[in-house]
Amino acid sequence: MLQEYKRILAPVDGSDEAEIALKKATQIAIRNHATLDVLDVLDTRQFVGAYGGMLTSDVIYQITEDTQDYLSRLQKEIVKAGLPKDQVKVHIRFGDPKTVIAMDFLKDYHNDLIILGSTGLNAVERLLVGSVSSYVTRTALTDVIVVRTDLDNKTIVKSNPKK
Repeated sequence: MLQEYKRILAPVDGSDEAEIALKKATQIAIRNHATLDVLDVLDTRQFVGAYGGMLTSDVIYQITEDTQDYLSRLQKEIVKAGLPKDQVKVHIRFGDPKTVIAMDFLKDYHNDLIILGSTGLNAVERLLVGSVSSYVTRTALTDVIVVRTDLDNKTIVKSNPKK
């Protein structure tokens, strides 16, 4: 018996790996007639050093606007791929990506599957605190698929402002 998923979470961070995973999540959502939640978690600890120790409301606003633009472009591409617009939801959260993805977001939206890329943007953070995908697979409150391959070498968005 095949598992049917009704609400799929696809976290993105601007990396190619995340967009490859999003592409696969889109296809699974289409096949399951599921809602696809696309989530970008903004880790404010990461931005403090980049802005001289000052994370002002203007900086937070600009980061949020840039992320919303990025998610809107992803949403349009997902709809083009065949998932109805009312089944694509985009979200921005602030906090630790590990716990937001593995627990906090799921409690609010009751996703029954998480699909994420095997690596993200920040190699230093992976070395110091461990990978998000590794943490999510160990602690998530639901099924997790970690995507490692891109079968047709295409990503949803060709140019990404977050890189």
